[in-house]
Amino acid sequence: MAFKRLAKTLLACTVCASSMLTAANVWAAEYQIDPSHTFIEFQTSHLGFSLLNGRFNTFSGSFQWDENNPEASSLTITIQTDSVDSNWAERDKHLRGEEFLNVEEYPKATFKSTGYTGSADQGTMQGILTLRGVSKPVTLDVERIGQGDDPWGGYRAGFKATTSINRMEFGSPRNLGPASNMVKLELYLEGIRQ
Repeated sequence: MAFKRLAKTLLACTVCASSMLTAANVWAAEYQIDPSHTFIEFQTSHLGFSLLNGRFNTFSGSFQWDENNPEASSLTITIQTDSVDSNWAERDKHLRGEEFLNVEEYPKATFKSTGYTGSADQGTMQGILTLRGVSKPVTLDVERIGQGDDPWGGYRAGFKATTSINRMEFGSPRNLGPASNMVKLELYLEGIRQ
């Protein structure tokens, strides 16, 4: 009788341990975005005459990543819209206004992923972008740049992600024509494993 109880206990422990190992394989490691080595940039046409580049300087977020299980990857990012920087103070003031970002009413833009398909080196990440209070699905083209130990005892991973959006679809009332309404977004993300 005692032997049967012992056997049942050992079987239960084995099943529990197996479940824990399976769960560990499903969940990817969390990386905190390093703002000093991350860049969120944008590019749009200036009336078809030239290209206008800019970036957002203040943001936070994290991503989940496991090279052995890339489809478990996820990304969450929050951008302070008043940190827009196009290298020209008067233009930045205009971009913060009601015709464009309307930062007083919408101080934050967010992206939250809903899925990832592809390999460890490149793929597509689906998610919801919320800008000017409007939430729409977008797809990021993702490319792994590198990962490994850093000189300070941590472990880092870096990625490039790109997409294009039509700002008119996010409630911007200023129509500057097809070329100037499209905005290319480029994210250069570096995270520290927690």
